[in-house]
Amino acid sequence: MAFQDTMRNMQELLEQVMIDLNKVHKGNRSAAQRVRVSTISLEKIGKRFRKESIAAEKGSRPKLKKKKRKISKVA
Repeated sequence: MAFQDTMRNMQELLEQVMIDLNKVHKGNRSAAQRVRVSTISLEKIGKRFRKESIAAEKGSRPKLKKKKRKISKVA
């Protein structure tokens, strides 16, 4: 469930950043500060997302068994 939580946190943070970016465009300096702080949080969540997505991808793949080859001896 951690991967799902990370995705949800990332989505919520991105939505809030988009709202604040619209306010920055209108000249709101406080919103600009919030965006700068949020980018630091976004970086941390992004790194966690990367680790968890790689782990989830590795865990979901079926492991293939290696077949042993028969070597025929030529006399």
